[in-house]
Amino acid sequence: MATACDMKNRIQGHPCFGGNHQKNGRMHLAVAPRCNIKCGYCTRKHDCANESRPGVTSRLLTPTEAIVKVREVMASPVVGPIIKVVGIAGPGDPLANEETFETFELVKREFPQLMLCMSTNGLLLPESIDRLYELGLHSLTVTINAVDPEVGARIYRHISYHGRRYTGVEAAQILIANQFEGLKRAGELGLTIKVNSVLVPGVNDGQIPLIAAKVKALGAFVMNIMPIIPQADFADIEPPSEGRLAEVRKANEGIIGQFAHCKQCRADAIGLIGKDVTIGEPACAP
Repeated sequence: MATACDMKNRIQGHPCFGGNHQKNGRMHLAVAPRCNIKCGYCTRKHDCANESRPGVTSRLLTPTEAIVKVREVMASPVVGPIIKVVGIAGPGDPLANEETFETFELVKREFPQLMLCMSTNGLLLPESIDRLYELGLHSLTVTINAVDPEVGARIYRHISYHGRRYTGVEAAQILIANQFEGLKRAGELGLTIKVNSVLVPGVNDGQIPLIAAKVKALGAFVMNIMPIIPQADFADIEPPSEGRLAEVRKANEGIIGQFAHCKQCRADAIGLIGKDVTIGEPACAP
C-alpha cells in the first residue's frame, strides 16, 4: 500500500484529489453506454440537457472518436494546457464496456503524460483491477452507498452479473462484496482511490460512517459524500441541505479526508470542475 508521501506525489495535478481544481482540468470520454446495475437514483439520458449530472452526455463516442476528441482538446491553446486527467465515468459503468479498455490503450499510447482515471460501481472491479493496473490507471473512484445489504437492497433495484440477474438483498450482497474486494486489491496495487457515496436521506444516513471506516482501512484516500438528485425511483426524496451535507462531511472527516468541491459531473465534462467548456460541436443544439 502506498505511503502518505507516495500518495502526495501521485495526486499532484489531479483536480479531484490534489486540491488543484481551480487550475487543473479533466476531460471525460463518454465511451461506456452499458450498465450492469440499476440504482434507484439514476436516470441516464443521452440528450443535450444543460445540467451537471452523472449519466448525461450529448452523444456516445467510439474509442476511435474518443482519441480524436482528446487530440482536439489537447490542441486547444485555451483548454489543452490545463487538462491533466482523462477519465471514463459513463454514461453506463465503464467496466461493463470493452470500449473503456480500448480507449485507455489509445490515450496511454498517444498521451502518456495524462493521468488515466475511472469511476465505477465496482461490480466487476475484482476481475478487472489487474487489467486496469497494467493499462496504467492512476485514479479510481468507486461508488459505494451501503455496507448493509438490507440497506443496499433499498437503493439497487437489480444487478446483472455473469449472465444472471439478481434482485433484492442477494443483489446487494454480491455488489457490496465485490466493491470491497476490488477496492482492497486496488489499494494493494497503490492506486489513488476515491469513494463516492450518495446520501439518500432516510435510507442510508447511518451507513456513511460505516462506509468511511471500511474504505479507509482498505486503502481509499478520500471520500466524496454527494447529495441525491431526486429522480427515478427516488424522485420524491428531498435532497439533504447544504448545511446537512456539511455536517455529515465534518462528522466523517476524522475517519477519512472529505472531497467537498464535487459538481456531480456529466459523462462528457471537459475543463475545470464547475467550469466546463465545449470543444468542437456544441453540447446542445439551439
